[in-house]
Amino acid sequence: MLLRNAQPVPLGGAAATVEPVDVRISGTQVATIAGTLDPLPGEEVLDADGRWLVPGLWDAHVHLGQWARRRTRLDLSATAALGEAIARVAAAVGTLAPGTDLLVGGGYRPATWAEPPTVASLDAVTGALPVVLVSGDAHTGWLNSAALARFGLAARDVPVVEAEWFAALPAILAAEDAQVGPGAYTEALRAAAALGVVGIVDYEFEPGHLAWPRRYTAVGVPLRVRTSVYPADLQAAVTAGVRTGDVLVSDRGEPMVTMGSLKIISDGSLNTRTAYCRDPYPGGGHGVQNVPPAELRDLLATAHSNGLTVALHTIGDAAADAALDAFGQTGARGTIEHAQLLGPGAAGRMAELGLVASVQPAHLLDDRGVTEVVWGIERASRSFPLRELAAAGVELAFGSDAPVAPLDPWLAMASAVHRGAPDREPWYPEHSLVPAQALAASTGGRDRVRIGGPADLALLDANPLAGADAADSAANLRSMHVAATWVAGILVHRAG
Repeated sequence: MLLRNAQPVPLGGAAATVEPVDVRISGTQVATIAGTLDPLPGEEVLDADGRWLVPGLWDAHVHLGQWARRRTRLDLSATAALGEAIARVAAAVGTLAPGTDLLVGGGYRPATWAEPPTVASLDAVTGALPVVLVSGDAHTGWLNSAALARFGLAARDVPVVEAEWFAALPAILAAEDAQVGPGAYTEALRAAAALGVVGIVDYEFEPGHLAWPRRYTAVGVPLRVRTSVYPADLQAAVTAGVRTGDVLVSDRGEPMVTMGSLKIISDGSLNTRTAYCRDPYPGGGHGVQNVPPAELRDLLATAHSNGLTVALHTIGDAAADAALDAFGQTGARGTIEHAQLLGPGAAGRMAELGLVASVQPAHLLDDRGVTEVVWGIERASRSFPLRELAAAGVELAFGSDAPVAPLDPWLAMASAVHRGAPDREPWYPEHSLVPAQALAASTGGRDRVRIGGPADLALLDANPLAGADAADSAANLRSMHVAATWVAGILVHRAG
């Protein structure tokens, strides 16, 4: 294909192109970038009409299976109280098709509810139908008694949290899969391509090196996928000999599915008050360190000695300290996932260790309302320290953590630039980034469209670096329209 009159957007410090150029895509690569090119015989020509061309976008943190299922789940994301959530569940139960044997919902955030969620309150409106409700931060499962029994969990009157929840989740997802099928993945990836996304890093709770080679062809949307493995399946991955970067699925010589990292969830989350923190929470306790330091070191050492990088979930500052200690002691490489609360000096340590900060900026939109209540103002002022990380020389990689936030890289970028919803003042704007930094954190490490580089491209209707101030820039990013997306030279999205 010959793409005419496109304006490349450089992100690596080079001067912007003054005039639009022609870009030739040959096979899977960008073959030529020049002022004017004549079409080759049989070459399709697409006039960009002065639109802006950027490297295709990556979402560096997705739970794709759960994101794909979101349209089939009961939505509890806007519930503000226990009674409201229970009423929605009761209404949903009353409209289920005959023969339904499982109801899954999600999105509730009980940190500010006056009454906490209980099993008894669910039982009162669900009866013998198993019901599983996934919290908005995905660290808690609120199950009724029928669901606790179905999935082999002990009876209780409180939600299932952290390590116990994550251990139960694969069986729950497998049961939900029986209702959904691969078409949900197809729809999810098509929607991602329409936003300019060419690749995702998938942290679903499954042995990805086994699941994705079976799934990829059936899904039928040729986005790139970097998959992962959790500690429960680490030994199986080691035995299989898969290492970070190994190609699991290729097409036309291109790596379409590759092996990624060992994913470890070391602490909890803000909304469940389980993020592991140096200072206690207002009601007492420091949160939960899911993986003790000695076990954490062993896991990192095993991954490192077997060629796997590590993606280490850390939200609290004490969890970040433990994570950095473990990376330093083992020589392991990888990412700090979330990096939501960092103590003084942590950004510098990350830079020294060569770690990537894999951050989901849109989380601050949800967490803003509870952070100062749960963590206090001083700790809230150190939340999502994006500018500090960038200034320390830490590479940033943006993602969504979908379904915790929408799989929408433009929302993530806008949140990093303005740090607030359109109608609100920015939240600790001293931590904000400029649009070029936010975009660079969203392109999988590529700083511009280059000759000889992969033809993973997104064509935009507006200049992503435009804006008179942070609010204006964020509005521009939020409203971005993608005219076309290519992955490995294949046109996977074209706006009508």
